Amino acid sequence: MPYLAILEKLLRAVIGAQAALLLDPNGEVVVQAGVKDDRHRLIGAYQGIALGAAQRTTDRLEMGRIGQVSCRYDGGSVVLTPLKDGYYLIVSLATDASLALGLWHSAEARQALDAEL
Repeated sequence: MPYLAILEKLLRAVIGAQAALLLDPNGEVVVQAGVKDDRHRLIGAYQGIALGAAQRTTDRLEMGRIGQVSCRYDGGSVVLTPLKDGYYLIVSLATDASLALGLWHSAEARQALDAEL
């Protein structure tokens, strides 16, 4: 299943999901689905920086691998899901979207994306 189809399936599964982005280890967008807004690309890059810092901390403290990170903001939420080889998935959710569904379906998308990477 190609990357875009995986991201589009994720967006259809979560009411209020605005955008889903697959980013490479350098924070560059590989593919984007949903609302095409440069703000999502910027959020994705910054979330990647935060993920890197969190992963270095968990490595240093020998706490294990990060499965997912969620961040809530005034304008909505972001679900960050690390993938294999340093890639990661960002899902932007509106304020009324279910964060639990965003986390669940992002985890499912991780399996499909990891299989394709």
